[in-house]
Amino acid sequence: MKPDEDLPRHSVSVSGIVVRDDGRILAIKRADDGRWVPPGGVLELDETPFEGVVREVFEETGVKVEPERLTGVYKNMKQGVVSLAIRCRPVSGEPDLSDEATEVAWLLPSKAAEAMPEARAVRVADALRSDSPFLRIHDGTSLL
Repeated sequence: MKPDEDLPRHSVSVSGIVVRDDGRILAIKRADDGRWVPPGGVLELDETPFEGVVREVFEETGVKVEPERLTGVYKNMKQGVVSLAIRCRPVSGEPDLSDEATEVAWLLPSKAAEAMPEARAVRVADALRSDSPFLRIHDGTSLL
């Protein structure tokens, strides 16, 4: 069967839920929409999800991480984006600004929950649980 070029395609992204030893979560304030979110982005065709999360977190924050485990799969039903949330631990580097981040901070989980849209905050909450991975759908802001 020949693939139909007119059919929409999914995009796959990764979110790094970086948890420091003191329990704080690495977060960025996005340059494009001003929202606080975990660092992440589109997975390249030639990289694994773990390689992608290491690259994206470093590009956006200057922090090198070691991926630990997949904690959730989240689909934006409006945009067709599937995001893989991966819990990571920081290895080296200090948070710094980038083209994509106007602020970078280590937030308490409670502050992350307040600052982030529900669809992003749930990724942090899920990564802190031991019974993950979770499968959730959202509209870009709220869970569905």
